[in-house]
Amino acid sequence: MGGMRWLLIGLAALGTGGAQPQPLRDAGRGAPEAVVLRVSGPIGPATADFISRGLHKAVERRASLVVLQVDTPGGLDSSSRQIIKEILASPVPIAAWVAPGGARAASAGAYIVYASHVAAMAPGTNLGAATPIQIGGLPGTRPEPSRPVPDEEAGEEKRKEKAAGADAMTRKLVNDSAAYLRALAQMRGRNADWADRAVREGASLSATEAEAGRVIDFIAADLATLLEAAHGRKVRMGDGAERAVDSHGAHAVDIAPDWRTRLLAVITDPTIAYLLLLLGIYGIYFEFTTPGFGVPGVAGAISLLLGMFALQMLPVNYAGAALMVLGFILLVAEALVPSFGALGVGGIAAFVIGSVMLIDTDAPGFGIPMGLIVAVAFVNAAFVALVARFALKARRRPVVSGAEEMIGVTGEVLEAAGGEGWMAVHGERWRFRSAVPLDKTQRVRVTGRDGLVLQVEPDRPPGAAGGTPEPGNG
Repeated sequence: MGGMRWLLIGLAALGTGGAQPQPLRDAGRGAPEAVVLRVSGPIGPATADFISRGLHKAVERRASLVVLQVDTPGGLDSSSRQIIKEILASPVPIAAWVAPGGARAASAGAYIVYASHVAAMAPGTNLGAATPIQIGGLPGTRPEPSRPVPDEEAGEEKRKEKAAGADAMTRKLVNDSAAYLRALAQMRGRNADWADRAVREGASLSATEAEAGRVIDFIAADLATLLEAAHGRKVRMGDGAERAVDSHGAHAVDIAPDWRTRLLAVITDPTIAYLLLLLGIYGIYFEFTTPGFGVPGVAGAISLLLGMFALQMLPVNYAGAALMVLGFILLVAEALVPSFGALGVGGIAAFVIGSVMLIDTDAPGFGIPMGLIVAVAFVNAAFVALVARFALKARRRPVVSGAEEMIGVTGEVLEAAGGEGWMAVHGERWRFRSAVPLDKTQRVRVTGRDGLVLQVEPDRPPGAAGGTPEPGNG
């Protein structure tokens, strides 16, 4: 009975050993806790995952404030909207802080700052340039200006240029983004007019200008200043209730990305996702062409699945993906059915065009480098050239198997009865027919084949003038 008790205690300890419970703030004593999440670089799926997990950990730790330190050139619209949804639904107040000095919150970063309950900037930082990057449009199109251009300021040609540049899709995209940022500004009581200009004109502000224009709440040079300045501010939470920020003397706790977020950040990099896709495709191809080894197939399948998982989280142009698949099919067809380069050249062209079109955004940090695409094109070209060279070499070789290979082969008569009998060829016993009588041990040459019967004639030694050689001559 005692042994069973200790066994149950041990199992309970094992079950809770991996959980590593976080210390919770005692509401009755101790300083409040402020969770710090640092966001640096382009905003993508990994950033959204990191912030979402960080906010949930802040709730578990009963933190009184979450500080979102931002330094980003922008990122994907889908990821930034996911982050904003998490911010608006958070039961813990969130202070967005553009820091350290020299940092920026451009494009998607500006939306995140506007959505936060408290907005602050460090000296020497800037905010704005929230014009959405056009996706899937033609180069050269521009967003519609925020104000009409009077006739006296622009001639007929400029008005035509304006009408041609601001196409319907661009206007829809800009109007939607402007309305979104204005709604966030109105929710937080910030400057909605400047929010409209940030989207339509790509306006940007320094920290001092942002504070003067009611775009942010205050300037904070360091984290301690931020916590003290945020303390006591009334903010409206997602449920509509007002709440005072409790951050006086708060203990700051940094939460770093875990292994899952770091792995997601690596594989959702478009360059890495593209390479994983290529490794997967070629690994599976080599496994099918050279079966039995196993490693290329296993590694290729894992890489292909990881690449597809990453691409489904990125803005992918499906026409580009289809062109890449077509290019690969043409390259495989070139290897299996050599066309002396025709299929291969078409496959390379489709692969390159599909690679350029694959990632459907111009957001910073989310493009496939052109140098990588060119390098892959050269590798494919070398592959096609190698296949074509092997095909030409094989075409010039003599036939070494099949019925055609028997033509011209010499052998020795084993048994003969007039023009028929048995002969030895390549160590095998074959039945033969001849137009002339043959003798045993005589050398003969195969001239044709009828099923399992060979047509032969006497083998004439080199330089012979003609006639039937004597029996036994080779």
